[in-house]
Amino acid sequence: MAISTADFKNGLRIMIDNDPWTITYFQHVKPGKGGAFVRSKVRNLRTGQNVERTFRAGEKFEPADTTDIVMQYLYSDGQDSYVFMDNSTYDQLTFTAKQIGDGIKYLQENMEVKALMYQDKPLTVEIPSFIVSKVVQTDPGEKGNTATGATKPATIETGAIIYVPLFINEGEKIRVDTRTDEYVERAK
Repeated sequence: MAISTADFKNGLRIMIDNDPWTITYFQHVKPGKGGAFVRSKVRNLRTGQNVERTFRAGEKFEPADTTDIVMQYLYSDGQDSYVFMDNSTYDQLTFTAKQIGDGIKYLQENMEVKALMYQDKPLTVEIPSFIVSKVVQTDPGEKGNTATGATKPATIETGAIIYVPLFINEGEKIRVDTRTDEYVERAK
C-alpha cells in the first residue's frame, strides 16, 4: 500500500531511494502560483543523517519495512557495545553507542526499550520518554532560596547531569524527561 504526501505525519517511516527514512517534520504548502508541495525534514534510519526535502503534493512512497521490538538492556562490555535481550525470543543483540545516540546516558540495567529493526538488522534503540533515577551527587539546597525558580546541577545514577530545583537533595528519586534532559518532578 503506497503512502501519499497527504498521509504524512511525524514518525511515519517511508522508503526514499531504497533506504528507510522517518519523517521528523512536515508542512503542506499551497503557494498562490504553482502546484502544492510538502516541505519536510526526514532522517535516514540507517545512517542517522537529517535532510530537508521537498515533495510534490500527491507523490507516493512505499512504507519502510521496519519493526519495533521490546528489548531489555542487560549490560555494556565496557567498550562501545551494549547488549540487549529480546523479551519474546530471549535472543541477545548488540548495539553500538552511535546506534543508541544521546539516550545512552539514561540506560539503566533491566530497562525496557524499543529496538528498531530493518530487514532483521538492528538500527536504533529508543529510550523511554521518562525515567526515574536517584540523585547521587548535588550541592545541598539553601533554605529560603526557592522563590526565584533557580536550579542546580545534579548527577543521577546513570551518570547524566540534570538541572534540578534547589530543594532536591542527594538520595532523592526524580523523574527525568529523556527527550529534553529536564527535571519533571520528585518520584516515589
